[in-house]
Amino acid sequence: MSGAQETTPPGPWRSAFRVLARNRASMVALGVLGLMVLLSLLAPFYAHHIAHTDPFRANVAGSFMLDGKTIDIMQPNDNPLHLGLTPAGPTWNPSAYLLGSDSQGRDVAARLLYGGRISLLISFAAAALCIVIASVVGILAGFFGGIVDMVLSRIMDIMWAVPVYLFAISLSIVTISDGLHLGPITLEADNLIIPIAIIALVYMPYAARPIRGRVMALRNADFVMAARSLGVPRWRILLVDILPNVASSIVVLAPLLAAFALLTESALSFLSIGVQAPTASWGTIIQDGEGLIYSRPMVAIAPGLAIVIVVVALNVLGDGLRDALDVRETSKRGA
Repeated sequence: MSGAQETTPPGPWRSAFRVLARNRASMVALGVLGLMVLLSLLAPFYAHHIAHTDPFRANVAGSFMLDGKTIDIMQPNDNPLHLGLTPAGPTWNPSAYLLGSDSQGRDVAARLLYGGRISLLISFAAAALCIVIASVVGILAGFFGGIVDMVLSRIMDIMWAVPVYLFAISLSIVTISDGLHLGPITLEADNLIIPIAIIALVYMPYAARPIRGRVMALRNADFVMAARSLGVPRWRILLVDILPNVASSIVVLAPLLAAFALLTESALSFLSIGVQAPTASWGTIIQDGEGLIYSRPMVAIAPGLAIVIVVVALNVLGDGLRDALDVRETSKRGA
């Protein structure tokens, strides 16, 4: 029809985004993640302009003002003899130790926000690095096959045979005492690159396996065989035909890997083999509150809740991405 207007159908990624935007649970999860990131970025503003405290300096002899009264940060115990001191509990006032103090008199709320900066940075960076390494390994193993696939698969099998946390703890213990020496490059034990690299490495096989399987299915597809018969270089087939079709699997894996990375970082930091003092993460704050679990439980509960919220949000977002990108793959098969 000459009078009919031709409309260009939306691309697969735009269609996937529309499906994701209609998923309320995923949008709520994305909003929660954005809020957690924003609050963490505002940590210096909160500490210096609202709470007026230094979350990295011990202040056991200090005090703060609340409703016109001066309150000591360290207070006598509630036991009958009133022996020992207990940190001040939550005041629920943003300007005066909102979540109370820890055993060194530091503001828990301010440390929670600063810890979020480190925990989220490590988890997102480790997930991104893991995705890059796993994509390279999975695509090379799945596309070339033969000796390349055998060598890479055996390496992944060896890594897979070791439990994740045992593998991460072993690598952390090796690097925590002496740092990491890579030729002329030396990384100190407190360098955040070390936990990022360790977490990315231990989860690499779990991401590379599904990518490898997807590539093995694609390398025998008609459009790949046609490109080969036309003499298209392998590197071009990888970049133009294979990588775009694997991208959906990579995107779905990203939030799930970030959730695993956050849990692993928190566990390593709780065991004192992850983030090192004076840097704070949610795992180190939980460790600080271990001895206060009966008297001031909020010191450990607050970072624990933050970890739960972020992990749940990442999993919900990952489920939403999977559902949205399944539509994309279905439309491509139908085309």
